[in-house]
Amino acid sequence: MAILEICAYNIQSALIAEKAGAARVELCASAPEGGITPSPGTLRLTREKLSIQLYPIIRPRGGDFLYDDKELAIMRQDILFCRSIGCEGISTGVQLANGYIDTDRMKRIIEWAYPMQVTCHRVFDSTPDAFRSLEELIACGCERVLTSGHATAAPEGTALLAKLVEQAAGRIIIMPGAGVRAGNIKALRDHTKATEFHTSAKKMAESGVSFHNPSIRDTGDVFVADEEEIRSILKELNS
Repeated sequence: MAILEICAYNIQSALIAEKAGAARVELCASAPEGGITPSPGTLRLTREKLSIQLYPIIRPRGGDFLYDDKELAIMRQDILFCRSIGCEGISTGVQLANGYIDTDRMKRIIEWAYPMQVTCHRVFDSTPDAFRSLEELIACGCERVLTSGHATAAPEGTALLAKLVEQAAGRIIIMPGAGVRAGNIKALRDHTKATEFHTSAKKMAESGVSFHNPSIRDTGDVFVADEEEIRSILKELNS
């Protein structure tokens, strides 16, 4: 059966993902920034409550993936913390100023993470050459690559995703992600031949606060995983 990973932006979404039948959670904070490293409290409690695999994102800030030495030191501390609480892996990535994967730092990250596994996140989609970058990540020792096929969303990157799966030839897992929903997962699976898929399957949950000050930006709504959508994706994926 194919594997579904859920990008969860809070502990509630992680638990919904497990209840709905997902195999793994990529735990993030800050959906507007595309995901950054969650707080230690969030990481620890989620690890305690969650029975399925947990791969926190290791990303010290939003924006690009070109980090200085101080940011890399922060990432190392976060990786060691994730390892200490029993996470199965992490999701991360670093790049050079020219856009390519920073292979030296990726190798160091993989060493710090061991025995946790490492997924290279969508920094891969920011590289100039997908085929070269894939070989570099294989050489570094990454377990998988999360990618939309260098497109805005995975359904638009289907052709490249299929080529990447073929090139990988079992040496690394190609995990299509971004824009994956129940309505397109079957076609994505059939065209790419991928065996793992990634989605946030998120929806907006209304705030329980009844008063909102009209003079400030409304920050009451939060994203949560949609249990029904996850179940629908899994049903289509394994039909």
